[in-house]
Amino acid sequence: MIYVATRSAGQGVKAGIVSAMGIMGGCMVHIIAAVVGLSAIIANSAVLFSIIKYLGATYLVFIGIKMLMSRQRTFNLDPSMEKLTYRKLFFQGVITNVLNPKVALFFLAFLPQFIDPSKGNSHWQILFLGTWFDFSGTVVNIIVALFFGKMGGWLSGRPWFLQYQNKIAGSLLVLLGFKVAFGSRN
Repeated sequence: MIYVATRSAGQGVKAGIVSAMGIMGGCMVHIIAAVVGLSAIIANSAVLFSIIKYLGATYLVFIGIKMLMSRQRTFNLDPSMEKLTYRKLFFQGVITNVLNPKVALFFLAFLPQFIDPSKGNSHWQILFLGTWFDFSGTVVNIIVALFFGKMGGWLSGRPWFLQYQNKIAGSLLVLLGFKVAFGSRN
């Protein structure tokens, strides 16, 4: 979101939307990898699936706590950043997401809680859920692009906004981590 917010504030709403679409494309790479990897694990080992589930839950709690404890006070938006073509912005979004190992870890942590191996076709379940997540995330990123394209400069001078955003997102990630670890499929 920070990448989209920065691009929107520095180059306009359209640049932010193009960046969000690039991130969506990069996310599909991680979804395909999750489909291949998680499907194989689910098909071959219930124990390994459980280990991944609990490691993923731990990771979600970790990044949630990290956000809750963040001392970052500004978005550090730089409206004087280099203006890129829309094509470059799109591919920068793809590369930014593909090369971010946290995205892969997030999918490994997040998706297993919604997969029911007893229903078979786990690869289709993962593909559907990953694609739905990617679509939903892109909608949020487009809203971020619209918001920061119009209000980025104003918000960069208001540290309370980032602090509350970090507290809310961090709390949700911690809760999601506990849900993954201790929730049941029923």
